[in-house]
Amino acid sequence: MLESRFLARRVGALDTAARAVSPSSGVEVRALGPATRLSFRVRLGDAQPKLAGLDLAINRMVGTGERWCARLGPDEWLTGAPEADNELIQGEIEQALEGCFHSLVDVSHRDVGFEISGAAAAQALNAGCPLDLGDAAFPAGSAARTLLGKVEIVLLRPSDAPVYRVDCWRSFAAYVHGFLVEAADSTVAV
Repeated sequence: MLESRFLARRVGALDTAARAVSPSSGVEVRALGPATRLSFRVRLGDAQPKLAGLDLAINRMVGTGERWCARLGPDEWLTGAPEADNELIQGEIEQALEGCFHSLVDVSHRDVGFEISGAAAAQALNAGCPLDLGDAAFPAGSAARTLLGKVEIVLLRPSDAPVYRVDCWRSFAAYVHGFLVEAADSTVAV
């Protein structure tokens, strides 16, 4: 029997990295704490859209705040929720996809999230992201797998506000955080 005193507590990759608003640019980069992230794949022909987000167009997302679902490909979704909701959200997905051939993988340990916000947040992101982040090309509810510098990221824009979420692999967290902070510091608000 596993003794609870030996259980490891998961901590964020950058728990010690605090970031305030850059006075010159008004862009804030904030490392987000540990959260649940689940990657699942299912062919829509096999599944009825019984799950919020299953009926999304590719590169779109639903949800705001801590619980969201993004469709990143024809048969690929990534969902996020508070860490405490891990078992609950896994159960919801399993129940919604019951009888459908699918895969559901908990990637919570692998991914780290950042929030970048402020009037020039898109400009700071475009220092290393090739996507057009203008309102017409990347409106609220957009989601994409893309690059930031040399790192693959998932980029989300949950609302009309200039707030973006960047998720990357834990091993690249220091690089992504440093890149975003440097880009924010060199960005001039327009």
